[in-house]
Amino acid sequence: MRNPDNVFHLAIPCRDLDEAFDFYVTKLGCKLARRYADRITLDFFGDQLVVHLSTKIDENPEMYPRHFGITFKHREDWERLLNLARKRELPFFHEPSRRFQDLVEEHWTFLLIDPSNNLLEFKHYLDPQMMY
Repeated sequence: MRNPDNVFHLAIPCRDLDEAFDFYVTKLGCKLARRYADRITLDFFGDQLVVHLSTKIDENPEMYPRHFGITFKHREDWERLLNLARKRELPFFHEPSRRFQDLVEEHWTFLLIDPSNNLLEFKHYLDPQMMY
């Protein structure tokens, strides 16, 4: 089981650090931990996201097999982020929808796309036991 003293770490590419800062910090509300000439390190909902300058940008992203995000335990938290994304006009890759209706895996989801075409999924399962 995860020790709450530890954090998950993910590194992703970006074409421009200023664009990434604007998207993740200014608009999405992540906290900046550190900034260097080639990367920024963020507190991404309690985990560590490192955004590295790169020339390897996916120009035609698809949800599968590569995306990342947060699964919210509480629907209100998911809705709060959805409302923030709409208010701050963050770009949606996939509008909010319900998946697997009437099954135990039923959940609500939406995907954002950052300025470097990284896909971020945010979801909430009706049954919290389905988070894993």
